[in-house]
Amino acid sequence: MKIKAQVAMVLNLDKCIGCHTCSIPCKNVWTNRKGAEYMWFNNVESKPGIGYPRKWENQDLYKGGWTVSGSRSSLELKAGGRVHKGLNIFHNPDLPTIEDYYEPWSYDYGKLIGSPRKRHQPSIRPRSQLTGEAMNLHWGPNWEDDLAGIGETGPGDVNFKNLEVAAYLKFRKVFLFYLPRLCEHCLNPACVASCPSGALYKREEDGIVLVDQERCRGWRYCVSGCPYKKVYFNWKTGRAEKCIFCYPRVEAGLTTLCAHSCVGRIRYVGLLLYDADQIVKAAGTVSDIEVYPAHLDMLLDPRNPDVREAAARSGISEAFMAAAVQSPVYKLIKRWRLALPLHPEYRTLPMVWYIPPLSPISQQVTSNQEQEAIDGMRIPITYLANLLTAGDEGPVRLALKRLSAVRRFMRTKRVENRIDETIFDGVGLSRDAIEAMYALLALARIDQRFVLPTASRGGDDLWAKQGCCGFESAMGRGCHDQH
Repeated sequence: MKIKAQVAMVLNLDKCIGCHTCSIPCKNVWTNRKGAEYMWFNNVESKPGIGYPRKWENQDLYKGGWTVSGSRSSLELKAGGRVHKGLNIFHNPDLPTIEDYYEPWSYDYGKLIGSPRKRHQPSIRPRSQLTGEAMNLHWGPNWEDDLAGIGETGPGDVNFKNLEVAAYLKFRKVFLFYLPRLCEHCLNPACVASCPSGALYKREEDGIVLVDQERCRGWRYCVSGCPYKKVYFNWKTGRAEKCIFCYPRVEAGLTTLCAHSCVGRIRYVGLLLYDADQIVKAAGTVSDIEVYPAHLDMLLDPRNPDVREAAARSGISEAFMAAAVQSPVYKLIKRWRLALPLHPEYRTLPMVWYIPPLSPISQQVTSNQEQEAIDGMRIPITYLANLLTAGDEGPVRLALKRLSAVRRFMRTKRVENRIDETIFDGVGLSRDAIEAMYALLALARIDQRFVLPTASRGGDDLWAKQGCCGFESAMGRGCHDQH
């Protein structure tokens, strides 16, 4: 057993209001440069829809992620391995184009401000940030916001698999929820495996996936290899860029910008412990629906004495262990089974998970029937299952039943001044567990939603050595004798 620590995030879709407040600070801090105009490390999509870039979920088109070879039953990149990429290094047909993302634009606001007095109000046209020419707008990063144009783009949503698309796009049956997306910082990242230069890597201490800008040669196989399309190409520098999970903040024990700025308080960030020896086994399961249970089995209980002993042998610090014990994401993912991974069938073992949203029930039911009416909710269970569990409806139904049980329990307790013991039946939760779920989902303070240790630098006395390891150390001559 080889235990590693992984920073993970859970997003509660039941509370997301689609305000895009998470996207703006991320954009202003990380991608406000030339060549990065079209990049959104964090974006919020309206579902149903084809998203940003267009049809990113269609792996028949982009060939992202992993697949299990039928002949050898081995795990392989869907677009081919490094040998295949090396032989075809100057031709990558699986890349999204700038039209699939969107051609970034701005406006000449000075023309508005400096316009002379005239009878009609002045107007300005959008201008491309790539060419500087006037342009007509055809697509954008949130073009489908609040289901705009869903009548045209909706049939392209792959999550309608096994559903009658036309019926759910009619006004009386249409549904809406928001899906914030960022890099998944996967345990089995396809982008890392796809890079011919070895420029992408996964940090040993916390699992954050980064790009070594010095080694990157701009082949862009990481872009096509990532099934979530969260690696981008900077056309100005000729290098790949991606979400860095705000690691300078994380190393200081602070959460990411997107999580900190979220007005709906839908995000939870913490540490998970996992068995790295099980990655290939979990990602290589024969059936797509078996990936999620295998992924879940990899995650270890930090309170287990055997796990703690093995973690200590693997070099996990006490600070990381303490953070893992208090981790809100472990409770939501493993203990309560509320959060689910985004498209586990890509076999990258993502570490940004989602709590599925409750929605109004289509037909009138009594409070006693509410628990059994999950299948009658406006958002189809099948759609959520295609999005979060590779089509397996069981885990989605369990998560929604438990969320509904929390609501029913608190309603009877607060409004009717009684405790309904029947609520616990069928969801496998005790009263204490339901109250703990309510406290975390509805009342948690910032220090309870974000539990991160400061970065561990080993046993080096950095304060004593500060200033004594300069030029000579860089030249390989070692440190000065500080005495």
